[in-house]
Amino acid sequence: MTPHDTEDYVELSGAEDERRAALAYVTEALAEAILAGIESESFAHAALFAALQELVETYGEEAVATFAGRLPDRIAAGEFTIAVRH
Repeated sequence: MTPHDTEDYVELSGAEDERRAALAYVTEALAEAILAGIESESFAHAALFAALQELVETYGEEAVATFAGRLPDRIAAGEFTIAVRH
């Protein structure tokens, strides 16, 4: 592993840690919304809308459309499934 590879790994690890922390915030916000009487599906739709808005602002419509176009395969592969499958 070269020093450059190490720097890339550290950067990726940092990004992964930040994403985990961000997911914890979103999960906590979902729990609070449910306690406030908001349906989880409504929260999920709003969170997706907000996330896509932010990604479009950051990366542009074409890049986000490409990213979103890969979601069906990732969903079907179980990448977002946390429950035990039957």
